[in-house]
Amino acid sequence: MMEKISDSDLTLDTGTTMIRPVKSVRDLDVHLDSELTMKTHISKVVSSCYHQLRRIRQVRRLFRQDVAQQLVSAFIISRRDYCNSLLSRLPGSTIQPLQRVMNHNEFVTTRPYETSFEAATFAAG
Repeated sequence: MMEKISDSDLTLDTGTTMIRPVKSVRDLDVHLDSELTMKTHISKVVSSCYHQLRRIRQVRRLFRQDVAQQLVSAFIISRRDYCNSLLSRLPGSTIQPLQRVMNHNEFVTTRPYETSFEAATFAAG
């Protein structure tokens, strides 16, 4: 018969420090949860990517498409791909938020840009 182990049973006393279990830890910017589902890590990566996408979208009209794609590559794709080998063999439903980020990234980079002259003309007219 298996019984659930309480957190107090998992506490480690080193004499000077009490070490207690936690729900998740971060090492090398990878968030590992207590069940190794990687949901915490994916959630943090997605949040970071959307933040960067919002920032790129704010200045997107100032850049050509190739420059916008370089920004996305530098800030979004590199963040998404960092330690992605840890995500292999996860169910599709778990990694689906990362796919949504990439779909949104396409929307941000494929919108046409306006030169500052076109933007000023449009705003004045």
